[in-house]
Amino acid sequence: MRLMIGHPGVEVVCVTSRRLDGLSVSDTHPHLRGFTDLKFQNLSAGEVASQCDVVFTAVPHGSAMDVVPPLLDAGTKVIDLSADYRLPVGVFEKTYNLKHKAPKEAVYGLPELHPEVVGASMIANPGCYPTGATLAAAPLTAAGLVERVVFDSKSGISGAGAEPSGVSHYPNMADNVQAYKLTTHRHGVEMQQELGRLDNNTRVSFTPHVIPSVRGILTTAHLFMKEDMDAGQVADIYNRFYRDKPFIRLIDGIPMLGPVRGSNFCDIGFETDAEGQRLVVVSAIDNLVKGASGQAVQNMNLMFGLDETAGLWNPATFP
Repeated sequence: MRLMIGHPGVEVVCVTSRRLDGLSVSDTHPHLRGFTDLKFQNLSAGEVASQCDVVFTAVPHGSAMDVVPPLLDAGTKVIDLSADYRLPVGVFEKTYNLKHKAPKEAVYGLPELHPEVVGASMIANPGCYPTGATLAAAPLTAAGLVERVVFDSKSGISGAGAEPSGVSHYPNMADNVQAYKLTTHRHGVEMQQELGRLDNNTRVSFTPHVIPSVRGILTTAHLFMKEDMDAGQVADIYNRFYRDKPFIRLIDGIPMLGPVRGSNFCDIGFETDAEGQRLVVVSAIDNLVKGASGQAVQNMNLMFGLDETAGLWNPATFP
């Protein structure tokens, strides 16, 4: 909503919720006071589709498959922020331990790697961890130079969702770092899928952590290379791969969360390891923007032939 309200080519016409039906959006989200007078409505898919050219679905995993098909059948385009359409059906069912009731063809919405988002009818918006991780490793993987990549990612607490939990409880999280699902996090499957598209021989490992920050994901990617490369060679590969990609910023240094907070940018930096064939690449994104809502708006822009940066070309809220 924050991003769409400032978008020059968009009108937000309805916002749905069963639990908040009838309440003003600005009462629930006070930062939107004075920007919208919309109220939440409990609408059917048909009622939503009749008003909209595009619908963003942001429901729990396993629920989107109930909502998305009737929206598509009614003729509206859909950008789904759940995991229901990111993976092939068999992989989804194994990964999420859910039976998929309504498979549909969707484009994986990482625009820097999937030009087919242009003109698509349905986008499966990527997970937050896979966005930063995949973008960090994609150029060298696509060049066939990576044997194995190990992702170590640190996420702000907002990645755990809006509902309070033991992880997000301040006394538990302050002055603390928590690793979790050391080898089994479901987003690792997305990383393997996307890097496997570029080179199916690349092996991927992933371990996530939660840090005492509200938002942002910092990913340290350890790329074990097939050959020695100097910094100039690596920089040339990244610059060529991401040319004309407006939201990728290649920096001379180590990325941090502050300079991307609230923005749709992904900052990437690297350092070569003089001791062996290892390259360390660091990426920084805002998990709620480039890792979710901002990327969804970026996908929408491309779907409808709008300027890719429309509504998104804003600096971060730093410090």
